[in-house]
Amino acid sequence: MTDKLKKIGENMYLQLFLSFFKLGLFTIGGGMAMIPLIQGIVVDEKHWMTEEEAVDCIAVSQGLPGVIAINMATYVGHQKKGVLGAVTATVGVILPSFVIIIMIVKILSGIGDNQYVNGALVGIKAAATGLILFSAYKLGKQVLKGWFQVVLAVAAFVAVILLDANAVWPIIGGIILGLIYTGFKRKKENGGEEG
Repeated sequence: MTDKLKKIGENMYLQLFLSFFKLGLFTIGGGMAMIPLIQGIVVDEKHWMTEEEAVDCIAVSQGLPGVIAINMATYVGHQKKGVLGAVTATVGVILPSFVIIIMIVKILSGIGDNQYVNGALVGIKAAATGLILFSAYKLGKQVLKGWFQVVLAVAAFVAVILLDANAVWPIIGGIILGLIYTGFKRKKENGGEEG
């Protein structure tokens, strides 16, 4: 019996499902607020990815359409166990929200403008904002390692916040400028080796 339980515990599909199910169940604030928690599980706890691979996962997941937490779950699941792993992790992260939102809609339709419910929602939104700020800080420490990254991040922030640009344009601009920067950097390094 102990060997059976051990084998079940080692099942990667079950680990993917349960890890992302817990994230979906206990994370308030959705996508961006989940990033540090996903990194904690995927990098620190389970060692499924390195920090650099997790940053790549975040970048790809953010650049694609859809919710970042679902994109990250799909990415991690695919990295570990292919298409079936992607489906397993994705269902794990979606299922709690799906069930909870149906229950909440049923409950809220019955209590309407209850001051205690509204007060709780105010607190939840504030806590979620704090989680998103923490996520931005942690991600910034990992990614902003040189002047180019800092300038690009500030320019993207200004474009979206002050100029009201669609977030797609800073992403496309970042891709183009990143390619140009890397090309010049590589050319300079290769030129230095020849001379």
